[in-house]
Amino acid sequence: QVQVVESGGGLVQAGGSLRLSCIASGLNIESYAMGWFRQAPGKEREGVSSIRWNGDSTYYADSVKGRFTISKDNAKNTLYLQMNSLKPEDTAMYYCAVDRVYRRSQLITDMAREDFGYWGQGTQVTVSS
Repeated sequence: QVQVVESGGGLVQAGGSLRLSCIASGLNIESYAMGWFRQAPGKEREGVSSIRWNGDSTYYADSVKGRFTISKDNAKNTLYLQMNSLKPEDTAMYYCAVDRVYRRSQLITDMAREDFGYWGQGTQVTVSS
């Protein structure tokens, strides 16, 4: 049974930083692309970032490009999202997701929810102004 658990959210002032973690069990993330999504109250869930299964390429939404960094630690079966220069508009529930496809050849850039088969419960990030 695959489980995905996020952590690292919290309350931070604008301009601050947070690092989100996502630990997967029941699956070896070394062979799967992964992504981060977020959903603010009253808004659609949006794709924030993805990383190819082998870690050689990444995608970022324009709204976070240059501020967020996605990475994988295969030895720890953990995905990270380093978030710097946080803005109040980054306030949302952040979700980690695992690709449905084993060693997908292409980087996921459209961040279609149906591309991802396993989801965590989310971790709340709140950025105060």
